[in-house]
Amino acid sequence: MKFFVDTADIDAIRELNDLNLLDGVTTNPSLILKSGRDIIETTKAICDIVEGPVSAEVVAIDFDQMLKEGKHLATVAPNVCVKVPMTWEGLRVCKILSDEGTKVNVTLCFSANQALLAAKAGASFVSPFIGRIDDMNIDGMELIQDIRTIFDNYDLETEILAASIRTVNHMKEAALIGADVATAPPKVIYDMIKHPLTKNGLDQFVKDAQEAGIKIV
Repeated sequence: MKFFVDTADIDAIRELNDLNLLDGVTTNPSLILKSGRDIIETTKAICDIVEGPVSAEVVAIDFDQMLKEGKHLATVAPNVCVKVPMTWEGLRVCKILSDEGTKVNVTLCFSANQALLAAKAGASFVSPFIGRIDDMNIDGMELIQDIRTIFDNYDLETEILAASIRTVNHMKEAALIGADVATAPPKVIYDMIKHPLTKNGLDQFVKDAQEAGIKIV
């Protein structure tokens, strides 16, 4: 499973990328504005760090302006993936941009039917929102499973990008079910390394080494 990080934090992106733990980035105007930086400049800076796809989101909801913004974002860097909403206008833009060779991420997906439409429109990625579905007391991972089954049935090339990931369990479950990509905040990726037995074992090792006076150099 590919790891994307959902952030506009340049330092976190660089650190994860240097560890080879990053296959791409998802971001949106709200995340970038929280960082106090310009949207286009920040997108370009992220694209310079990461070789993989960097999802940059349009802000318009009408077709003409959305297409204009999408075409502009596509010029920022070769690895920009234009993010559009799951609407008819978004699917129209997706079809045009994908036909022109631009990667498109169709976001705000909450059903298998929507995911199928995105794939038929030529999306490179479709982003089902796991956490928001969980908020409705529905298992978001069931949606990932349904989409995985449908895409496998028909050899659809659109990648399933599990989004709205909030916990390390979400990451594990997405990988078990077969999501192509999971995008998560930096904290969730950092937390994946944690386990109480690892900490306990390390604490005991340090204690034993100190008591025995063990030194390597």
